Order: sequence, then structure tokens, then C-alpha cells
Amino acid sequence: MFSKRPLNPVLIPFLLFLAALGTAFVAVLIPDWSDLLLLSAPAAIASLFLLLRGWVARRSSAPTPARNWVVVDGSNVMHWQDGTPQIETVQEVLRALTAKGFTPGVVFDANAGYLLSGRYRHDGYLGKVLGLPKDRVMVVPRGRPADPFILTAARDMGGRVVTNDKFRDWADDFPEISDRAHLIRGGYRDGRVCLDLPDRGDGVSKRH
Repeated sequence: MFSKRPLNPVLIPFLLFLAALGTAFVAVLIPDWSDLLLLSAPAAIASLFLLLRGWVARRSSAPTPARNWVVVDGSNVMHWQDGTPQIETVQEVLRALTAKGFTPGVVFDANAGYLLSGRYRHDGYLGKVLGLPKDRVMVVPRGRPADPFILTAARDMGGRVVTNDKFRDWADDFPEISDRAHLIRGGYRDGRVCLDLPDRGDGVSKRH
């Protein structure tokens, strides 16, 4: 979708400031126009305020550097250790990904809470447990498979997926999963989480 280029928030206040400053300068030079100072001085102050506010707004709206997004298949990852659903396993994987410079988000099946704690758990609860903002944790609606949500999120963010699922049923809709680099596989070895990522000596080893 194309959109019009937004108006520079600094340009108009800057022009107003110059105009007010010029008027004040003329009023000082021409005694008969001295009354203009009563208008130009407040106008200069007001336009300067708008100029500073526009400059701050422009700085705050500047695009942030692209993040190295990765989507964690929470319901798959939580079974990695001994085949038992554990939230600690997801926590450990998140720490490993963050240490590698990734910005992780997690998607769970609707029954994840029941498997972990015997009751339904929503996005906010799991986000607090995982130490992630609510907008980076998703529990899919009941009766819906998590797979398309995971793959769509990864596609939209230009990220990869952490899972041992091969998503065979979704290969036609998401052909990118045929790229081995798109799916980050993992598990446990010698009591440590292992991911298919280069070893950097930070406690996360490359899985063989």
C-alpha cells in the first residue's frame, strides 16, 4: 500500500520562527513599527517552542534498526526436555536466543496452560512467566492450530522459527519452510539446551 509522505514536523515552525524573528528585527530598525514587537516577540517564542517539539517528534518517530526476530513454537519447545511440558524449557531457549542477538516471540497452542499448570493461561500470564511483553506472546484461539499463526508471524516479521516440527501440512502455503535455515531445531544435550546456531562460546552449543 502506498501512502503520502508525511509532512516534516519541523519545517512549518521553522518558517514561522524566521518570519517572527524577521518582523522583530524590522520593528527594532524602524521606530514607527515598534508596536510589532508586541506581536513578533511572543510569536517567535511560540514558534521556537513548536520547532523544538517538532524536532523531538521527528527524532522519536525515526525508524528503529531492524530486529533479528525469531518466533518460538512454544508448545513444541516446552516438550524438548524429557518429553514433559515445562515452561522452564521455553525460558531457557529464550535466554539462549537473546544471548545470540535474537528478539524472540512465542506462540502457544490454546491448551498450553492446561498442559503446564492444569488450567487455561492467557497471553498476559505466560508473558509474565517468560519475562516477555504481552505483545510478544500469543495463545491461539481454542480449536485453531498454532502452526499457521507461527509461520505467518515469522513471515510478517522476516524472522525464523524455533521448532522441531517440520510443518509438512503447511508446505504449500509457506514454501519458505523448505529452506533448512528457516527452521531452527534444537533439544538437550548434557543437560544444556542446544540450538542449530553457530557456537559462540556463550553456553549455547551448535546441535549436531
